[in-house]
Amino acid sequence: MSKQKLVILTGPTAVGKSKLSIELAKAIGGEIISADSMQVYKYMNIGTDKISPEKTGGVRHHLIDFLDPKEDFNVFLFQKLVKEAIDDISSRGKVPIMVGGTGFYIQAVLRDIDFTETDEDDSYRKELEKRVENGEAHELFEELKSVDPESAKVIHENNSKRVIRALEYYKKTGKKISDHNKEQSSNDSPYDFKYFVLTDDRKALYSRIDARVDKMIDDGLEQEVRKLVKLNIPMTATSMQSLGYREMIGYINGDYDLERAIYLIKLNTRHFAKRQLTWFRRERDVIWLDKEKFGHDDDLILKEIIRIYGNE
Repeated sequence: MSKQKLVILTGPTAVGKSKLSIELAKAIGGEIISADSMQVYKYMNIGTDKISPEKTGGVRHHLIDFLDPKEDFNVFLFQKLVKEAIDDISSRGKVPIMVGGTGFYIQAVLRDIDFTETDEDDSYRKELEKRVENGEAHELFEELKSVDPESAKVIHENNSKRVIRALEYYKKTGKKISDHNKEQSSNDSPYDFKYFVLTDDRKALYSRIDARVDKMIDDGLEQEVRKLVKLNIPMTATSMQSLGYREMIGYINGDYDLERAIYLIKLNTRHFAKRQLTWFRRERDVIWLDKEKFGHDDDLILKEIIRIYGNE
């Protein structure tokens, strides 16, 4: 039986995936599944650079703007929802195109990674969550560094949920979650896929990141975050740890001025882009598309993707 077709278009933040993905979807009869762990949240449009309905070009998008920011979103839920979306899209004769920069989420779907919990006992997790609430997130991250340095390289210190999961996995199994993920990532894929990674010269990418952050500020990021703060979302919620939001919350709380908040958003976004590229370089079966080599011409990049996709 032939495998289900799947196209992946990923790359670091601000590289220009959204626009290209819409043109690709139009060209091959596809629909887009967002592989962005923050665009799932409602009311978080500016800081996540969520595509507005007017800019979708009539292409249907899945897994965007459906979850309350108080709710948790994780890789298990993502994997389940993407599988459902792939079935739905293909049942209508369309091609599923997964687009976004959350590499771990993409890998979870692509390699059908098994996230079965070791057991039902969640007392240790609760203990770790309590420590985060008590302001010990940094200490937990240092503990992760000592038991599983590989995981600490790809998990951000502020991503308490993933830090906790990695520590819990180590405590329960005596094994590193990075080793488990490595084993699982060598699984055969249930999909007939093409995995494209869009990249660019570092200077050009950083310049795009800075311009995007400036635009977010002009578009009203501060007002968006102030409205979220009024919703009384716990500061430990996944949504509130998102890039752009946590730095702006620091400004709103009086920890530093607006200029410092903008500087931190730009700096942390650059670091994030760097971590994304590190992740994609370790993945197998990827097709790199360097924008510089195409003279930053999206039409040429699109033609190349279509050519590769068509050469089955």
